[in-house]
Amino acid sequence: MIRRVWPLVVAATALGIDAYVLAGVLPSIATSLATTVAMIGLGVTAFTAAYAIAGPLLSGRLTRGDTGRALLVSLGVFNLGNLATALAPGIGVFLVSRVVAGAGRGVLTAVATATAAALVAGHERGRAMSMVTFGLSAGTVAGVPVGMLVGQSLGWRWTMALVVAVGVLSMAARARTLPSLGTTGGAPASGVPRSGRTSAGVLTAFLLGVASLGLYTYLLPMAEASGLGGWGFALVWAWGVGGVIGSALVGRPLDRHGPAPLLLVLPALLALSFAAVWVLSGSLVWLTAAAVWGAAGWASVPTVQQALTHDQSDRAMPIIAYQMAAMYLGSAAGAALGSGLLSGGTPATDLAGWALVPAGAAVLLAGGIGVAALPERERTPKPAAECRV
Repeated sequence: MIRRVWPLVVAATALGIDAYVLAGVLPSIATSLATTVAMIGLGVTAFTAAYAIAGPLLSGRLTRGDTGRALLVSLGVFNLGNLATALAPGIGVFLVSRVVAGAGRGVLTAVATATAAALVAGHERGRAMSMVTFGLSAGTVAGVPVGMLVGQSLGWRWTMALVVAVGVLSMAARARTLPSLGTTGGAPASGVPRSGRTSAGVLTAFLLGVASLGLYTYLLPMAEASGLGGWGFALVWAWGVGGVIGSALVGRPLDRHGPAPLLLVLPALLALSFAAVWVLSGSLVWLTAAAVWGAAGWASVPTVQQALTHDQSDRAMPIIAYQMAAMYLGSAAGAALGSGLLSGGTPATDLAGWALVPAGAAVLLAGGIGVAALPERERTPKPAAECRV
């Protein structure tokens, strides 16, 4: 049954590419549209904001009817927004198109992840959700270099055309398998249970976004300040390859052991990688730390999802929507905090030390969620053995 998830993985790959693909072609877009790089940068902000709002607000409502239709509609909106970006004659259309694409992405991420979990048997839920995260991470890793390569060779509009092509491919694959789709937890966003565990999970996702994705924004300046500027490209790829491998391999341990042990291990590994980058030097240490950083950060995504939804599949859709929105809002907040620290005179070499603050908080929160996710028999202290004389 796990094969039924692959069209969703293709869709997630398009989502991952679109998230960062503009980063490598901002100057050429600004020149083409006769505006500034700062104005084009607003498109990234608009995309992220629309993603964060649309996911929790619309995903549950859109799936009240048929989940297959919801997937096609959200894919259609996503593709339409990116097509409008590729054809934008000016900055106004460009900004509006990024809002449309971001809204489609926000809904599609939640719908695809919850649908993947619903398509398989219970013992395969971890693998199914991790496969969607694998698509996101693979697309994110490929987004910047592929976007730059296509943009330099053919122009930035063809970069966006590539995203549309992957999205249309996913739409065609989804349309062919439409009758086999099941139903998912499509409760409206207001129906998310206000339990301590769910709130802690959403906050954990936010903190992991601040620490992992937020710090990643400054990986190259950190390397430059540490005398490793020549290793910048290798470090970016080490982080990305680590993320792809981590998200690809975490599924089976999730299904076999549950999320509890991974919730204790993964955020701790993330914090350790930050500590290594902060206090140690040398290209090998940094390459290893970057790979662990990427693997632990991306593998944490399906782990938190499984912990929050394993016993409330009817609420999976809005819970995942809030979790993913929180993660990307955390990424934006982390990037903003890093900018503020650098502007205030903090050396780039100390950013990893500052990232230990949200990472440490995530360790504590994730550990609490992990304990709550344990079966009752494992959380209940065993009575002391009776003494025999």
